Amino acid sequence: MGPLYVQVRDAMIDIQAYARSHGGEIHLLGVSDEGDVTIRMSGTCNGCPMSGLTLKHGIEEQLRALVPGVRKVVQAR
Repeated sequence: MGPLYVQVRDAMIDIQAYARSHGGEIHLLGVSDEGDVTIRMSGTCNGCPMSGLTLKHGIEEQLRALVPGVRKVVQAR
């Protein structure tokens, strides 16, 4: 577990709180050395037609702003 993982994990607290307020969950699965963040969405987020937008324009943008070094966020299948 590298320093980037710890920074992303800490930044995910607010993001997860937002998802929970809508009945969803966002699970941090990993962070690569290159800055790729892997998540899994569950609850109401899983299968939601808006989850793609939430991923790119919500989660990814917020993490990139909060944690220098985050390159992209991908959803595990």
